[in-house]
Order: sequence, then structure tokens, then C-alpha cells
Amino acid sequence: MNRFTLLFFLCILFLWAGNADAQVSTPKYSNEFLNIGVGARALGMGNVQVAVADDATAGFWNPAGLLQLRNKYNIALMHSELFAGIAKNDFGSFAMPIDSNSTLAVSVIRLGVDDIVDTRRLQNEYGYIQYDSIRFFSVADYAMLLSYARKSNLIQGLTLGVNAKIIYRNVGEFANAWGFGFDAGAQLRRGTWQFGVMAKDVTTTFTAWTHNVEALEATYQQTGNDLPESTAELTLPRLVLGAAKNFTFSDKITGILATDVDFTFDGKRNVLLKSDFASVDPHVGMELAYAQTVFVRGGLNNYQQFRNFDGGTSSKVQPNFGVGFENNGLNIDLAMSRINGRDGNTANAGGLYSIIISLGYSFN
Repeated sequence: MNRFTLLFFLCILFLWAGNADAQVSTPKYSNEFLNIGVGARALGMGNVQVAVADDATAGFWNPAGLLQLRNKYNIALMHSELFAGIAKNDFGSFAMPIDSNSTLAVSVIRLGVDDIVDTRRLQNEYGYIQYDSIRFFSVADYAMLLSYARKSNLIQGLTLGVNAKIIYRNVGEFANAWGFGFDAGAQLRRGTWQFGVMAKDVTTTFTAWTHNVEALEATYQQTGNDLPESTAELTLPRLVLGAAKNFTFSDKITGILATDVDFTFDGKRNVLLKSDFASVDPHVGMELAYAQTVFVRGGLNNYQQFRNFDGGTSSKVQPNFGVGFENNGLNIDLAMSRINGRDGNTANAGGLYSIIISLGYSFN
């Protein structure tokens, strides 16, 4: 990589800093479906991946990690169900090197709720119920990521990556939106240490909404609501810093201890450290491997404070667990995430959780 390319990368980071300060009025939680995470390995480790991502999912977590692919052709697939199966979260990715110094990847994400009942025509003009007039629609968010990664010739062990992402969001026949944005990332390896940085929505991501007023007009007039107007929303940059340490316990047993720290700039969030300018959300994860074949994972993330019924406040953190198996380029990963008791106590056996299944295959 020449000096011009490195200078371009640094300019992107400066653009990120400038936009983060200028767009202070942008609402929080824009395009949040892109922050849920993908891959059972990552979700089992508490979404800690910026420094350690090294497979086809790296296009999502940190495109710079695509330079760590072990084979030429790499495929990753994931399916998870949220809220007792109401929402489906799916991910697919394909990655391959262009040459010894650069790699390309294409990733697709869908988060959707299907078969939502549309009862606008349930009652006819005579007041009779007509069940055969019920229709169904879906609400879904889509994203396509085009990722490029390249090794740096200036600093040994440094890799750089960038994402161009296209976003499409759809609410049945009622509304849809298109968006476009960029991510930029880097990874650095030094002995047993790994470091990473990921600037999401580095130039802010613009999403434009269009509403089908004709489909909504009758219902909104009956309920006394104002008709929606076409709007645009901006997603402010998010900076993620990561570090990891590799351990060797024996000839066959190895481990990774890693942490990521998320910095958001869209006002106060319910995280560990927060202010009007920025919020800081740390999370940690670990992975133990036996002969690089069997993996056990764990992580802590999503620290939050909440108010009790008695007026007091409590805090909780989300534990995550996972296992994996890899052999001859095939890897199967399983994670249990979002574990919460019905009363907010993570130890409550009646809690709610999500099961995430990932498949990966790489070959030459």
C-alpha cells in the first residue's frame, strides 16, 4: 500500500470526527439492525470481534480482518430468531483474495418480521366482519456490504479495510427507504497481541424514507393522526476499538481474551459511561480451543441500568455462551445470547434467550 492510500484512510477518519461533531441533532438508534451482530462465534463472545475477526464474517465486523482468511474461497451463513421467533435475523457472506495483498467480500443481512396481519379491510361498509379480507405483510431491513481489504507495505502486520454498504428498509406497501454509507477499519498484529479499530458510518449514513400516503390516508383520517411525510435520517459514526491477547496453555489448548469498546456520538445511551457528547460501551469475550477443532466461548456485553418498581435502580449485564467445531474447512458454531430473566435477573431460569446457528465453509 502506498502513502497515498494511507493518507486517504486517515482522511476518512478525520471526516468521521468532523461529522460526529456537526450532526448533533441526529436522533439515536438509526439503522440499529446493523449493530445486532452476525455469526455465532462473535455473538457467543459478546460481540467482541474488531481485533480478532478472521473469517468471512470480517466483512461485517472489520473488513481489515479479511486478510486473515486461511483458504481461497470462504462462505459464512447465519440464522437466528429473536423475541420467541417473531423476528428472523439472517446473514450470508462470500470472501476471496484478489492477490496476496488484497481481498474482496460481499455480505447480505436481513432482519425481518413476517406475516403481520393487516386488518384495515376487516369490516366492510355495512359493518360486517369479513375474515377473507385479511392480508399479511412483512417489515424487513436489508443491507449489502461490499468489502475490500489490503495489506500495508508501510507497517508490518497492519491491514486496512473499507465497506461500501447499501441499505433497503421496507414496511409492506406503506413505506420504504434507501440508504448508503461507508465503514473503515484496521487491524495490527504484534506477537501474541492483536489490535483493531472500526469506524462505522464513517462519513455518516444517509437513509431516505418514502411513504405511500394513499395506502394510509383512510386509516389515519379515522384515527385522527397526521399523514406521514417523506423524511431522511442520518446515522452518526460509531468508533470501536479492540484488543486481544493470545495464550498457549499446551500443545493443543490455546485461548484468546479480547475486549471491544464502542464509542457513540448521538447523545446519552444506557451504557456504562455516558455524556451528552459521547457514550462508551465496553464488552469482553474469550475463546478456548482444543487442537483448533473444538471451541468454547463466553462474553459479557450490553451493560444497562434500569429502574425497579420500588423506585430504586439496578444494573445488569448480558452473558453469552457458545461452542464451535471446525474440521477440513467446515465450521459449525452455536451461541446462546440475550439471556435475561423475566424479572431482569440473568440467573432466573425462566429467562428469555436467543439461539444463533452459523455455518462456514472454506476451500481452495
